[in-house]
Amino acid sequence: MQIRILYFAVLRERLGLAEEVLEIPGGGTVGAALAAIAARHPIIAPLLPRVQTAVNRTMVAANQLLGDNDELALIPPVAGGSAPRRIAIINEALSLEEVVAAVEGPDRGGIVTFTGMVRRHGQRANVVRLEYEAYVDMAVQVLTEIADEIEREWTGSHVAIHHRVGTLVVGETAVVIAAASAHREEAFQACRAAIDRLKHRAPIWKKEVSENGEEWIGLGP
Repeated sequence: MQIRILYFAVLRERLGLAEEVLEIPGGGTVGAALAAIAARHPIIAPLLPRVQTAVNRTMVAANQLLGDNDELALIPPVAGGSAPRRIAIINEALSLEEVVAAVEGPDRGGIVTFTGMVRRHGQRANVVRLEYEAYVDMAVQVLTEIADEIEREWTGSHVAIHHRVGTLVVGETAVVIAAASAHREEAFQACRAAIDRLKHRAPIWKKEVSENGEEWIGLGP
């Protein structure tokens, strides 16, 4: 299938073109398109891990599926560098530093973080890995709604949430949340509220795979 690639700023300048048509196999993802672009244009390959992507003018993650004749825009960091993402559903290692950077500020004296990691013993014993699946667009919307409502409930608080999808082994990070406020008590409460509401509302599912079987958590008999 064919997709239209748009380049801006430093990407356009280095390539000497603003757009082009790229052919990729049907059912390809944004991540697959980025890999093909990196192979075609090595001069911009080092920049691609830092760009954001939009399909048909909507910001998307790397696992977003592409359709024939879709428009894929590569958006490099804006002036002063790329702003830390407040909400993210991604198929790559999470960064605690990035999540904290999204909420920190000179008037916020308390920052509380939560990091959820894959553990050896969950619903089943001897866990080998977890497989996370999400309805990405809806999950981003729900996490944004959760962060917005918490910031309304705890005035002056700021919340950021990043969640992994894909296959994670024991010890890898599945979710990182940061909450900042002028005082520690509000930051603690906001962070706890974020993880509690995420677990009940976000369309993110996990399959627990152990040495003796597997199970979608929450969907067992």
